[in-house]
Amino acid sequence: MLNSIFSLAQEAGLKILSIYEASSSHTQTKADGSPLTAADMAAHTTIVEGLRKITPDVPILSEESAKIQYDLRRKWNTYWLVDPLDGTKEFIKRNGEFTVNIALIKNGVPVMGVVHAPALGLSYFATQGSGAFKQEGNNKPALIHVTQHKPHDTLKIIGSRSHHDTRLDELIEQLGRCEFQSMGSSLKFCLVAEGKAHFYPRLGPTMEWDTAAAHCIVLEAGGVVINCNEETLHYNKPDLHNPPFAVLGADNLELMAKLRMCKW
Repeated sequence: MLNSIFSLAQEAGLKILSIYEASSSHTQTKADGSPLTAADMAAHTTIVEGLRKITPDVPILSEESAKIQYDLRRKWNTYWLVDPLDGTKEFIKRNGEFTVNIALIKNGVPVMGVVHAPALGLSYFATQGSGAFKQEGNNKPALIHVTQHKPHDTLKIIGSRSHHDTRLDELIEQLGRCEFQSMGSSLKFCLVAEGKAHFYPRLGPTMEWDTAAAHCIVLEAGGVVINCNEETLHYNKPDLHNPPFAVLGADNLELMAKLRMCKW
């Protein structure tokens, strides 16, 4: 089924690119003040229609159809969790750092994830127990794995390009010598998953659809996505907001110990 979901993400990516390459992004504003583009809705329609054909009996929760009440959602043991265009601000800024995110959730855990960055020709995908992979263009997919941060090495931290948080500055100061890089969308998770960054802390608000697909990729690459109590993120909560979290390698014990001593 992963092949079908990957193809669906690519199809949605082509719909996004057709609008991205046009002269206008046709930007609207959501009720919460965040931007909504014609590309969001085109990708949403493509993905929902595709998922209904692939798995007609599996419910779908998408960012663009997120008003499903918890009384109904709580009965879902298995469902699709979709962000049709993650990084809308990056889309509007035209820097290419936006993604299509499709995840399969079982009992609150992401067990399949596809993150496709159409403007960059880059994809990441994983299924539970089968490892995580990166594919560039039409090249053969490559197995990826997190990198352990060694004592005395410069800590490579990845952070949001469009959502700066002063608490993050304070955390970085507590962690000591580091190198900081900014990136948009769920690509930040993927850079940790492929070992290009050691650590991605997110202290500002995110939603479950922002993280689920990339969370699966991080897990299969040997990483963890945890809150300040070192509990893994859980999905299909009554409130779909995520708590502050950190993404890092599961075996990065030295970094984990440092993090325990920090206030975040």
